[in-house]
Amino acid sequence: MLELQKLDGWSTCTRALSRAAFFEVEIQDARTRGPLCFLDKVEPSVSVADIKNLIHKNYPRWYPSRQALKLHPEGKALQDHEILEDLPVGTTATMFFQDLGPQLGWAMVFLSECVGPLLIYLLFYFRLPFIYSRENNYTSSPHTVVNLACICHSFHYTKKLLETIFLHHFSQGTMPLQNMTLNCLYYCGLTAWQAYYINHPLYTAPSYGYLQVICALAVFLVCEIGNFSTHLVLNKIKCNKSRPTEIPYPTENPFTWLFFFVSCPNYTYEVGACVSFAVMTQCLPAALASFLGFVQMIIWARVKHRTYVQEFPDYPELRTAIIPLVL
Repeated sequence: MLELQKLDGWSTCTRALSRAAFFEVEIQDARTRGPLCFLDKVEPSVSVADIKNLIHKNYPRWYPSRQALKLHPEGKALQDHEILEDLPVGTTATMFFQDLGPQLGWAMVFLSECVGPLLIYLLFYFRLPFIYSRENNYTSSPHTVVNLACICHSFHYTKKLLETIFLHHFSQGTMPLQNMTLNCLYYCGLTAWQAYYINHPLYTAPSYGYLQVICALAVFLVCEIGNFSTHLVLNKIKCNKSRPTEIPYPTENPFTWLFFFVSCPNYTYEVGACVSFAVMTQCLPAALASFLGFVQMIIWARVKHRTYVQEFPDYPELRTAIIPLVL
């Protein structure tokens, strides 16, 4: 059982409330219910983030993003911005600590999720040994669409890598290392599944030939340009951590005009690029990957749309989450 310790919470508050009563906060382990530490003379105006910093000072291995504090062992984790005096607790409060495990920042998460699929697809494209039969090692496909598919796939993930490094703004949020590992396995697995069939020696060209390939390629390029244009707009939006402080509006760039109708045109264009890639290659695994991505982006888009509506009373009523006038 961890040793009970006493910490002074006075230094965490930036302003003094001379007439306010101090709080006493006991931190217990959510799993064992054993005492972890005791915070004395904690001012009512401190936030959950301040309390996490106090715990971190006493237990350096538990940095704030690794901690979850709850009012009940099986309850929902408290948000960092919540204030102690606003919580349903008395002047002697008990909070339960949960170790979330090692964490990684969102920038590192995005980079990891892009590098894997980019490299894995190229392994199948160049037909390295032990993937297909020996006589096909290092051979090239006779189908032009296979080469176009590799160029499009590589372009898509290289673009995402460069946007992550130079364009995107990330909050201080993190993801558990275990979750990131599962995400990487998911994206890499889907990529390997698609790449195996698209680059297979027995791959057959699309049913409608070059017409199908060229039309799908044109849609793919439009969606990629639109996605990049949308990210340029979002890059200029001011945010308070993960909360937007202004509404994104379209610019003179026609690729941003989708903002008139949806809150997350970047997701709309992303789905369009995935669907057009599946049509261009006429590959069932690519179609299934597009569907799974679409479902996930619906969830993300709805959350962001709801955030915009809650933050801004004058938010445009015409906008939907991801599909104009529908969803």
